[in-house]
Amino acid sequence: MNNFTISDIENLTRIKAHTLRVWEQRYNLLQPKRTETGHRFYDGEDLKLLLRVSWLYHHHYKISHIARFSEQEMREKTLGLDSTPLAPEQLLNRLMEDSIDLNEAGFRGTLEKAILQQGFQSTMLTVVFPFLKKLGLFWLTGHVIPSQEHFASAIIIQKILTETDALPLPLPHHPKRNVLLFTPAGEHHEIPILFVRYLMKKSGLPFTYMGSGISMETLQEYCRKKPVSELYFHLITNLTRKDLGTYLQELVALAPGKPVYFSGIRPDVQVPLPEGVHYLDSQEAILSYTQ
Repeated sequence: MNNFTISDIENLTRIKAHTLRVWEQRYNLLQPKRTETGHRFYDGEDLKLLLRVSWLYHHHYKISHIARFSEQEMREKTLGLDSTPLAPEQLLNRLMEDSIDLNEAGFRGTLEKAILQQGFQSTMLTVVFPFLKKLGLFWLTGHVIPSQEHFASAIIIQKILTETDALPLPLPHHPKRNVLLFTPAGEHHEIPILFVRYLMKKSGLPFTYMGSGISMETLQEYCRKKPVSELYFHLITNLTRKDLGTYLQELVALAPGKPVYFSGIRPDVQVPLPEGVHYLDSQEAILSYTQ
């Protein structure tokens, strides 16, 4: 069972802790459990309920009305259990519920529904990445067990690979670009860089995808044997066990004259980037880079 503090619930649902306490007392919305020392905690079922309440409340439903909904009515309104098109936040909440329950059929169905509604690229940008950001918050607070994280990531990766394989191959020779894509050694979160790979293939830009957790020695060996126009990596957890600035200096030295692009962890704004290194600080910057 996953247990959440009232602070966790506040962060995950955008409902203030004070507001939640008032709702519990006034509307008997739910009854939190108590530790032996009297502190509130909530389980996965409580969280799913409050994700639904949060969506309704932030879409102009009065809490007095929400409290009178049956569980089925609330599910229908928030999760879209019919053929009605869903807003990105509704799709995100459905993915969240399915990941909590390890519901593979539901998770895959929601992902397909999103893609059918708005296309693969838009689904990644407006649904999947916000979902992963929220799932990451679960992970940071210690409330997502490894099976839930791997469960969701594996399905998303499989979908990205399927969509990428369906695209035509880039031209075998490109006069200007051949990008080396990878994540550094120790970084095994592959979804963002796989999506960049998808975007580049969609644009017809040649690249070499090295995979995740690539050592400096492997990169050096490749750059010595093959022509590379630039390097691109994505970093989430900074598990390289070295300062980001030091790592960037090593990349610049590894491929002299070749620009280095990266996204993910924001560099220290007080420390200038090495010459030839470019940080892509937004989805828009990444989309522009891959055109």
